[in-house]
Amino acid sequence: MTETMTHGAVAPGYGRVADAFRRNFERHGEIGAAVAVFDGDTPVVDLWGGWRDPVRRLPWERDTIAPVFSSTKGVAALVLAILVSRGQLDYDEPVARYWPEFAARGKGEVTVRQLIDHQVGLHILRDTRMTLAELRDLDRVAGILAAQRPAWTPGTRQGYHPVSIGLFINELVRRADPAGRSIRQVIAEDIAGPLGVDFTLGLGADLGGDRMVHLTRTQGLALRHERNIAWNQAIPALLRRGQLFRALAVPDLGMPEDFVRPEIMSVELPGSNGVGSARALARIYAAGLTGELPIADEVRARIGDPGPVPAPDAVLKTTTRFHLGFRKSCPTFPFGSPDHRAYGTPGMGGSLGFADPETGLSFAYVPNRLGLTLNGDIRCLRLAHAVFGKSARPSGARREPQRVALR
Repeated sequence: MTETMTHGAVAPGYGRVADAFRRNFERHGEIGAAVAVFDGDTPVVDLWGGWRDPVRRLPWERDTIAPVFSSTKGVAALVLAILVSRGQLDYDEPVARYWPEFAARGKGEVTVRQLIDHQVGLHILRDTRMTLAELRDLDRVAGILAAQRPAWTPGTRQGYHPVSIGLFINELVRRADPAGRSIRQVIAEDIAGPLGVDFTLGLGADLGGDRMVHLTRTQGLALRHERNIAWNQAIPALLRRGQLFRALAVPDLGMPEDFVRPEIMSVELPGSNGVGSARALARIYAAGLTGELPIADEVRARIGDPGPVPAPDAVLKTTTRFHLGFRKSCPTFPFGSPDHRAYGTPGMGGSLGFADPETGLSFAYVPNRLGLTLNGDIRCLRLAHAVFGKSARPSGARREPQRVALR
């Protein structure tokens, strides 16, 4: 077996995270990846390793960036929290208060909370193919979205909206923000810019140059490394049928490994095409915990509430929990402390970003081998367990990490 060099920094007491990161390469088919943890605003884990491009044998560097897929949704939810904190949006008001056209087709009483918590049945966009060219015209997108009819009586069921939710939230933000900014602009101006982090919604024409990863689909012998596959999700998707496949197919963005294509990176998909490093994603969640982001204390407390009880999901075909635009830890998808107050979102392929109010820790993991589960890839779950497992977090004062190279 070829040894993989991993690089980065771990603080005293977090050595088991470095061990788990190394084992992902040795036992779980990792090709290239990064993991980061912040304790408040202090980095305590910052590791990267493997190949960012295994075809050209280019190593994963400190400044490597990667698509994070639905982990983008957590950053979009933080944008909503900023608008709520500024009094520009209210979770419990009807969406139509901000976006009057949304009231069409029986959606007049749908609240912001119901929409962002996937309770409205708008996961499939009907009567449209929604091309990438159309996605560049946000006004046209808004008209298509407003004309959609819910698949069930809003508020009576839950069903994950893997792609469409980002489009709906983006238009809601454009209507609520006094300057009419999109989520891409808010992230750049109010989050990534002030924090100085490497996170964007899509990319410019240069696609990040050589910093961008090459994405690899799990197939063939690599399947032996997969764990936690929900076959009731995977089989219908492979057969190109079922609610989840239909929800992923409009707009048709191609296969996940195609997400580095310029045409996909050039559009604004606030639920799907965020790009950045694990360090940046963890730092954004950390800023939400510490108050560096302009999120009011009351809103921060609401985000950190346990939220609703886990519910059956009509699209994911499992029991899960959404709260104010975030996925919440629950028994079927545990992350963070045992109190299940942690909030964040996982991404297709295995990425994960979240904050844990109980400990004050924030976590992010980004790979380039795309796993086959939407509910906790074994690689990121082992890393998260190394952070939050028994005795994983050192006691006492926070300490700066030490730069290490681990073979």
